[in-house]
Amino acid sequence: MTTVGYWFIGFALAYTFFLILISQVARRKASSGNGYFVGGRGFNTLFVTVCITGLFSGSSYIAIIELSYLQGVSAIWYGVAETVQVLIIALVLIAPFRKKALVTISGLLGDRYGEKVRGLAGAITAFTFPMWSVATALAFASALSVFTGLSLMLSVGVTALLLFVYLQFGGMWSVGLTQLSNVIVFFVMLAIGTYAFFVNPGIDGLQSLFQDKPSYASFGSVGVQTILAWFGTFLFNVILAQAAFQMALSCKTPEQGRNGLLYASLLGIPLIIGAVVFGLAAAQVVPGETQGLVAVPLYLMETLPAPLVALFFLGFWAAALSWGAPCQFSGATSLGRDVGRALNPKATDKQLVTYTKWSLLLLTVLMVGFAFLRSDQSAWWNVLAWVTRNSATFAPVVAAIFWPVVTKRAAFVSLFTGSFSGLLWYHLGGWGINEFYLNIHPVWIGMMINIITIVTVSLLDKNNAWVWNASLTGIGAYATAFALLLILVLVPGFDYLYTSGILGMVLALIVSSLFITCMSFIREKPTKSVKSLQTG
Repeated sequence: MTTVGYWFIGFALAYTFFLILISQVARRKASSGNGYFVGGRGFNTLFVTVCITGLFSGSSYIAIIELSYLQGVSAIWYGVAETVQVLIIALVLIAPFRKKALVTISGLLGDRYGEKVRGLAGAITAFTFPMWSVATALAFASALSVFTGLSLMLSVGVTALLLFVYLQFGGMWSVGLTQLSNVIVFFVMLAIGTYAFFVNPGIDGLQSLFQDKPSYASFGSVGVQTILAWFGTFLFNVILAQAAFQMALSCKTPEQGRNGLLYASLLGIPLIIGAVVFGLAAAQVVPGETQGLVAVPLYLMETLPAPLVALFFLGFWAAALSWGAPCQFSGATSLGRDVGRALNPKATDKQLVTYTKWSLLLLTVLMVGFAFLRSDQSAWWNVLAWVTRNSATFAPVVAAIFWPVVTKRAAFVSLFTGSFSGLLWYHLGGWGINEFYLNIHPVWIGMMINIITIVTVSLLDKNNAWVWNASLTGIGAYATAFALLLILVLVPGFDYLYTSGILGMVLALIVSSLFITCMSFIREKPTKSVKSLQTG
């Protein structure tokens, strides 16, 4: 183990004890089921801000450092896409969801479609969250192994165990208090990284990198198709961001939740820029590595004293924790609260908290197990999680909010067909991380089948009464026009869309637009009582 490794272990142990200590404070606040799951709806603007900053900026920081080392400044678009997602949640969704007292997306589906849907959606959601957690933990572990020599498995195991310990005590209050600590560590890391950049290579070194590798200075070097895929993924995920909703909706008022999200998007800007700069600095000083998360620690070890390098990577660990904690807790909430309620409708709040704590243990074991199954490509777990969850829940969630025509049977069947078709497509492509069957990302296939299933089953149900109510001035007309426009682009541009890898996203946009058309033009058939009131 290097000198940096010993310093890091010391900092990490001290920080671990600190997090466990503040989790005891959180334990006193989480005295009820509501307090455990959503902080008693007592979060102020500051807590929402740090929760969302920790969640999104922590994960994007690690991803952007890796991308910028390999691709240059175009990695910034990843952060921009994620920021747009946060802004849409803040400006469009937070107020209506807060009024509904939403806790989880799977809970929303259960309230609308019944206990079978609650249970299945909760299980699918729960088992995907450890995949996201382990992806970030593995990315951090690959950097940690450079100067400590610790194995990836041991690093992931320690991270998972710490998440389990402090989440057990205080639930959402543990998340809030530790996210506050993590964000402070983020900005310490940012300050150290900025100092390292000016020491070596500095602005002159960055200019030299751009001269030697002009593509690193291009905002499009990562490829238009990749940038569009980032935006498409985050935009479709807006309505499914359960961990973000659970934290933001712990707010006292919708206004505080919205402001917290807006402030988080601002706090994320320096972290996004810093991640790009640090990745570029590593590319100049330590070229030739295949992984940016290995190059960055090597760069810092050449530039800074050991204590500062260790403190910088304490920020890396805080980033892994700040993403993993909300993911593990939100997954456990879906499993313990939603699946538990589906299996035991008479369960008390105290029982649901107990179920959730046991679920945390199960998801902790799963997180470590996933790391053993596939540790060589951390981003692969992100792909699998997107495909499994988004393919299942996208259409049911949209319908639960906007389209009462959908039946319980249709929602239940669409959960199966969406997830199964996405995973089948992934299998046909050989479970790769970048190469997919027919060059179409499996999440687009899963989401399209998900939409088609929920519409078809609902409309063919003989017991479902609906009427066609088209209008040339409503949103349905605009959605239809947009779908037709995309088809006109698709036909002559098929070869380009196929080879560039964005054919799947265009097809998903067409199907989604037609889904909006259906929601606008097809309405519930008025009952006789409603008709009599209207005529009377």
